[in-house]
Parts: sequence; C-alpha cells; structure tokens
Amino acid sequence: MIRIKNHKQQQLFDPWSHLSPKRRRMLDEDWPGLFREHLLEVLPVDRMLPHFTDGVGRPSKEIHTVLGLLLLQQTMDLTDRAAIEQLAFNIQWHYALNIPEESDDAKYISEKTLYTMRQVMIDNQLDEIMFDAVADKLAVVFGVDIKDQRIDSVHIQSNMRKLGRIGIFSRTIFKFLVNLKRQHRKLFDTIDEKIVSCYWGKRALAAFAMVKPSQSEKTLKTVSADLFDLIEQFKDRPRVCSMHSYKLMQRVLAEQCNLSSDTGDRQVTVKKPAEIPSDSLQNPSDPDATYSGHKGQGYQVQVMETFSRCEDEKEKQQQLNLITHVDVQTACEHDSHALAPAIADTKVRGIAPDKLLADTLYGSDANDRIAQVANIELVAPTQKGRSKQDFMSQFSFDENGLVTRCPAGRSPDQTSPRTKRSNYSAGFDLQRCLACPLLSQCPVRPGKKKAYLRYSEKRYRLAKRRALEASEAFIDDYRWRAGVEAAMSEFDRRTGVKKLRVRGMPAVRFYARMKATGLNILRAGAVRKARRKTREADGVSIGLADLFFHAVKERMLRLIADFEPIFFNLSQTADRYHNLAA
Repeated sequence: MIRIKNHKQQQLFDPWSHLSPKRRRMLDEDWPGLFREHLLEVLPVDRMLPHFTDGVGRPSKEIHTVLGLLLLQQTMDLTDRAAIEQLAFNIQWHYALNIPEESDDAKYISEKTLYTMRQVMIDNQLDEIMFDAVADKLAVVFGVDIKDQRIDSVHIQSNMRKLGRIGIFSRTIFKFLVNLKRQHRKLFDTIDEKIVSCYWGKRALAAFAMVKPSQSEKTLKTVSADLFDLIEQFKDRPRVCSMHSYKLMQRVLAEQCNLSSDTGDRQVTVKKPAEIPSDSLQNPSDPDATYSGHKGQGYQVQVMETFSRCEDEKEKQQQLNLITHVDVQTACEHDSHALAPAIADTKVRGIAPDKLLADTLYGSDANDRIAQVANIELVAPTQKGRSKQDFMSQFSFDENGLVTRCPAGRSPDQTSPRTKRSNYSAGFDLQRCLACPLLSQCPVRPGKKKAYLRYSEKRYRLAKRRALEASEAFIDDYRWRAGVEAAMSEFDRRTGVKKLRVRGMPAVRFYARMKATGLNILRAGAVRKARRKTREADGVSIGLADLFFHAVKERMLRLIADFEPIFFNLSQTADRYHNLAA
C-alpha cells in the first residue's frame, strides 16, 4: 500500500518553530529551503503508483521522502548506509524533505527498501523524469536566461577493474565456469580438469595478472584456445547457450579472435590490437562499458548548460547556470552524435537555446544544418581538412554561392551555379593562375583553357563557416565555451560522477542524471543565498525589520503552542456537552 503525504496542505502551527531564528534563516536561504519550498512538490511520486497496490499490504515509506532521499544521496555522493544516517539525524535533510516528526517511520529506512525503490526508478527511467521536472522548475523560479548555452562531454568510469586482453579472456572463462557449476553441475564435471584448475579461483586469476610481457603472446594463444574449446564443447546444449556468461564468451571470441579452417580443423588466431573494435567487451562484470582511444574504458556523459556573459563577479554569482540536458553514452560514441538529441530534448521542453557553443567535435556540417532547422545558431569550429580545402575560406562568395573574388584579388571570368548533375564552378584566367604565388595553396586546378574551381554545396558551407571563425564576433562568442570545463570539474568535485559505485548502463545512467539534478540544486541554493545577501546589503533597514518581524512571529507561535492544550481541552469539553444535548 502506497503512502503519499500532501506537502501543499497548510498547517495551523509551524512545526519548525522550535528552531532559533538564525538556524531557521540558514535553512531557508540555502538549498534545504529551496528544496522544501519549490522542488518537493515536483518529485515524480505519481509515477510510483503503478508499482503498489492500493489498500493491500503494509504501508510503504512516504514516497516524497524516498525519492528525495535517493536524490540527495547522489547529490552528496553517499553510500546507502551513510544516506540512511543522514536521513535519521541531519536536520538539513529533515527540513528539505519536510519531516518534522521524530518517529522511526518518518526518519528511518532500511537498506533493502532503499535498494528496492532505487531499482524501481532505474527500471522505469524515472531519473530522466525527475531531472526534467527539477530543471524546468528551477528555470522558472530563478528566471534563467536560456538564450546562451554550451555543451560538452565528460568521461566517467563504472565500478569495474581495468583489464588487459589476457584478463578479459581469463575472467570471462571464470565467470562461465562459476555460473555453469551453479546451474548445471553435471555438465560442469565434464570439463577438462586442466581448464578448471587454470581458471578457477582468485589465485588462478592472479597468476594471469603476473604474466611477463615476453610471455603475453603465448598466453593469449593459450587462453583464446581454451575459450574456443569451451564454446565448441557446449554449442549443442541449448540450456548452456542461453546463459549470459556463455554469450559473453561468444562475444569475446568474435571481437578478439579470427577463425580459420585451412587444414580442415578450425583454428583460432588472436587479432592485432588495431583490429579490435572500440565497442568490444572491456570487462565481463560490465558488458555495457566500451573503449575510447582518447579517454579510455567506461562511459561518457553529455552535459548542456546555460551560462551568463556577465563580467562582474557579484552579478555572476546571482545568475544560475542551469544544466538543461544530460545524456549517458558509451565511451566509443562520437560527440557529434549527441547534438541532435540535446536539441530535440530542450526543444520539446521549451528551454532550447538561441545560440549553442560547442567544441570542434560537435561542429560537423550535418550538426550545423540540424541546428539551423531548429533555429539555433551553432558556434563551433569546423574540423581541419586538407590545406587546399581550408584555403577555400579565403575566397569571396555572393548570396547564391558563386565566387566573386579569389584570395589574390582577381574575379573569375565565368561562373556556373550548382545543378542536380554538377557542382558549383568558377573559371579563372589560366596564365594568371599559373603565375600566381598562391598556386601551391589554392584549390584551383589548371585546365586546357581556364583554371577551374569546382566545389560542392557542403564545401561552400564549410568555407563560409571557416571564414566566419576569423571574425571578432565568433572569437568573442566562442571564448565563453571554455567555462564548460569548469562545470565538468564542479560536476565531479561535488558529486563524484567520474567514479561511480555501480556497473551497467541502466545504473550508470541513473546515477549520472541524479547527480546532475543534485548539482542543479546545489547551484540554485548558492544563487538563492547570494541574491538574499545582495538584497540585505541594498536595504539594511528592511533586513532589520524582517528580523524583528520574524522574532515576534516566533514568539507568538510559541505562545500559541503553550496555550494549545487548553484550547484542545475546551474543544473536547464543548463536543462532549454537544453530544449529551443531542
């Protein structure tokens, strides 16, 4: 049976009146007051309803408390036990989650319940709904200017060990042997004892980690042959073939080895490192993790945030840099593939930017066209091509894409527009081009009568963008992109996103999004505090009047609390006489 508390309901007596004015003010000005006032009501408690039966079973923990606990746990980067302790004793968490009562039912949760609720959120991707709800609410509360945004990625690691190729083979075999012994003991007994003794137990696995570099090639051949023999031995056993660990062995064999049958028997040869795909298995404990040649094994998080162009430090502290989009990808995926989903997501939610800053990896021609269709100006450098193609940016073009002047200052003798069968072209005087000192850099090719420049529509668009990159307007815009690196550092420093405690894409996605949601809350709390300090500095007398009014209010509430038992007894007496008269 699900239990949901209505936090919008007004209370006759303030349950937090026992706090002193200073402590109450500290809570109101920082993230606890923000969470209690604006964010508690937007938590997706209604999405938990299908997972409980109304009126059946023991009442659940209050759902606002559970969802808030899971969010704050990732915000503060806490273990399950540490999060439970914070819920039990931390007054900031009590105030944020609006838990004034002191019962164990309100302020205690078991590790099993916490794990179960988290798994429900992971399986139903409620982290995405929570991130969107909190980000959209903060954008409204703080009046965030969404016109300027920037995007970048950060590499993260799951809770897995970095393995070499020998380690991947040996641990995959060990995982299969363990599962086979648990599920099919009779089939396990049919395996050669040499294979079992080589791969069974921690000592055997440790031996593979101590292989000398000179022996690594020989060891790779041995472990690959053992892997192939196990696959062949059980390939006709449907129950074994359906096991996850058996499929992992098949995947390792396909990614790391080549099979040949020159002599009639199938032989296994280990692939060269350059032939192994980047999405190959990195560790059997985390099959979803992949490899990036630039950043290593793991995952990557795409983060898009707003930013302020304000130069004044005090004013900058009062502007909220809000993370508007978060997406988790495998490490092997290219950053250019993340721009279109980010634009689509923010467009649907109504917080898309007018100008989006990104680095070179996002600045492909396809992404620029996608941004134009969405009425977004993409400020990103183009990737460097061949020197002659880059030199084309020094040509002058008209509105129709035709060349009007070359870098040497000469106009073409003839031009032709682009058609379905041919590209743009411009013909220059052959003798002048052959005598031009820029010929070695120029993409113009000499012909029989003319020197021709032929270019496609894509090359024309890239030439225009490369010419724009040298302008002062582009340089002034693009200098603000560097601030996203500080955001990535803050993301890891405050939430520990780069090294997670879980494995697998669903759990990694949940942790990363919840941590991004928490970072938005922490940032908003800092802005809330800075704005209140500024208002107090601008009007000290008003601040003193507020303090006096708050103190008087607290005194009146305490007097009311003292007389509450008297009023309650009088009310009961009146009800009793009313019932007797009836």
